[in-house]
Amino acid sequence: MLRGARRPLCCVRAWGRLPSRSLMDLGELVTALNDFASLSLAESWDNVGLLVEPSPPHAVSTLFLTNDLTEAVMEEAVQKKADLVLSYHPPIFAPLKRVTWKTWKERLVVRALEHRIGIYSPHTAYDAVPHGVNNWLTKGLGACTSVPLLPSMAPSYPAEGSHRVEFCTDNTEHLDMVLAKIKDIQEIFCLTTLPARVDGEEQTRVSLNCSQKALLEVVALLSQNSLLYRKTEILLLQKPLLPHNGMGRLCTLSEPVSLSDIIERIKSHLKLPHIRLAVGASKTLESPVRKAALCAGSGSSILKGTEADLYLTGEMSHHDVLDAVANGISVILCEHSNTERGFLSELRDMLAVHLQNKINIIVSEKDRDPLQVA
Repeated sequence: MLRGARRPLCCVRAWGRLPSRSLMDLGELVTALNDFASLSLAESWDNVGLLVEPSPPHAVSTLFLTNDLTEAVMEEAVQKKADLVLSYHPPIFAPLKRVTWKTWKERLVVRALEHRIGIYSPHTAYDAVPHGVNNWLTKGLGACTSVPLLPSMAPSYPAEGSHRVEFCTDNTEHLDMVLAKIKDIQEIFCLTTLPARVDGEEQTRVSLNCSQKALLEVVALLSQNSLLYRKTEILLLQKPLLPHNGMGRLCTLSEPVSLSDIIERIKSHLKLPHIRLAVGASKTLESPVRKAALCAGSGSSILKGTEADLYLTGEMSHHDVLDAVANGISVILCEHSNTERGFLSELRDMLAVHLQNKINIIVSEKDRDPLQVA
């Protein structure tokens, strides 16, 4: 090549002056997202995880974050060449009987597959984790400590099985026959026998764990012997609570603040020009707020019955607001997704660290609450 001549564009790319975007395999990325917030924390009624999967192999270079996946947001994702959309609310909730061009949710699936875009939704898993949506919402109150209103339970029991069965007997020969039959039942765990003294007599105590299904068979077996059955104890095993995980938050402010000041803090945090307010009975805008119960989205079922000075959520039913006000609790409503959407910017930064900056992460600019003041 002559000195001073320009290199072909292909050479420029080969030399790395126009670096290509980094990639993650979709399966690897989904595993990492599940590690960030375990889907086992989601509510049982929810529909979370990978909802739309392009045919493999599928590499992800751009992860696109949105609160609601509307058609306008999907078009934005296409234009920005997203490979996976993380939609906080699941765009597929009720089962789809067909995928056509007739309804907007079906069209979302069609567009996603046409452009090889996966769809992942965490929803209530992000509500429950300590670094999730509700934790972000507490920052609108100012300095405070918080605990979950409804703590999450671990996904599994501390030992195998959901029930424990214990009984005693002094009839060794009969016990051997019973144990042989119990061992033939499926889903029996941790079967043990120990010497025990009952009412001054030497006996054998039997303990076992079992599933709900196996429990019915064990009870039916033991009921064939009335003496054995009368000495049987059945315990329901509880899944342990997970500290700091759960729905909603009960917040104790470091210093009491007037209701009017709390309103301004929340409007600033959520970047809203207005909120909806119901002042509790016998309270005023100058009444102090010491404890606030909050839940992002639609929080009536989580907040109801909680003793607090303030309820903060996106939406509540008319009658639940009346109940709160009658109990002297003020209510701030900000519309459903306004209590969630601001979390996306924080999520983008956390995921960048969690994913070691391997991919591009962008937040939708088209995503917005469908309600506005006219």
